[in-house]
Amino acid sequence: MRTNIRPEHISAFEALTSGEHDNFALFSCFLDGEPAVAIVAVTPPEIEDGEYQITPLFVGVTKDMVLTDHDGTAA
Repeated sequence: MRTNIRPEHISAFEALTSGEHDNFALFSCFLDGEPAVAIVAVTPPEIEDGEYQITPLFVGVTKDMVLTDHDGTAA
């Protein structure tokens, strides 16, 4: 069976669903220039004047998004 699911996807999904972490947020963004939203992990800075690290985990569905399986059949 073919899959695009990588180990880092599984880790992110498990972290989201475990309830053990509280550093996830919805992030308003753009995908290919179109309005979108992503689920991100937010990591605070390690030093006082540092920047927050925003790591995208999953992108929300957009109105023009079409999901298909590996054979091109719409999901």
